[in-house]
Amino acid sequence: MKPNYLRRRAYQESTANYEHSAHDDAIWTAAWEKSAKDGSETIVTGSLDDTVKVWKWSEEKLELQWTLEGHQLGVVSVDISHNGAFAASSSLDAHIRLWDLESGKQIKSMDAGPVDAWTVAFSPDSKYIATGSHLGKVNIFGVESGKKEYSLDTRGKFILSIAYSPDGKYLASGAIDGIINIFDIATGKLLHTLEGHAMPIRSLTFSPDSQLLVTASDDGYIKIYDVQHANLAGTLSGHASWVLNVAFSPDHTHFVSSSSDKSVKVWEAGTRACVNTFFDHQDQVWSVKYSSTGSKIVSAGDDRAIHIYDCPM
Repeated sequence: MKPNYLRRRAYQESTANYEHSAHDDAIWTAAWEKSAKDGSETIVTGSLDDTVKVWKWSEEKLELQWTLEGHQLGVVSVDISHNGAFAASSSLDAHIRLWDLESGKQIKSMDAGPVDAWTVAFSPDSKYIATGSHLGKVNIFGVESGKKEYSLDTRGKFILSIAYSPDGKYLASGAIDGIINIFDIATGKLLHTLEGHAMPIRSLTFSPDSQLLVTASDDGYIKIYDVQHANLAGTLSGHASWVLNVAFSPDHTHFVSSSSDKSVKVWEAGTRACVNTFFDHQDQVWSVKYSSTGSKIVSAGDDRAIHIYDCPM
């Protein structure tokens, strides 16, 4: 397959931005991880064009490595294992697919059941894949077995978002009715149920020290919670519409958000102030992620474009 390099252009004095029409339809999801094997940086994107694409970031260039085909309907979520070896994707076809990032081959296909494979997330040890269901259950699949190992029941509604804490102790889920649930992974016990938002929770992310949980919702707000005590630590506004994704920087100093208002915002974690806003996308922005070093941010959205930014200092 012929490499596809993204075009570079300047954006403000402190920011380099790469953009490219990367898919044939809207891009709803992206992930970024560093390979433990060779140190290479990998970005994976998933689109409503039914494909997953694997990109290599090297020497300030983004090169298309693989186009992964197999899903019969649009891809709504992707994640990369923390060792950088595998990618998982979920689709409207109700299947979770596991891919080898070195070879570009499909390893496993897991039938999650109708509407039971929305968000996917690898556990910190890369042994499990969690996904939310329309029945309010978090289903846990084994990477080795390719089968559902167990479920965590929120006794709630459709789960749109899932996140593991980096220390491996907690799993948080966000539902279509704005409810947040936090589980103890070791015991499977439901620790906290929070009436977080008035509308669907599209995304949630733990801080690198696992002490904070940041949530994003269609109500236009970003909320910050103290995980241990389940206290609301802050409510942020700034987006003009739905907040679709949030991600923490590896050094804990910032987090980034994206919205259907076509913007990407960078927030300072300490002061909770918005320190930069980017308006490069032409349509709503579904996904944002930091690089493993925290020096770059990738964003993707309905305009079929990938943008990569230098993180503002």
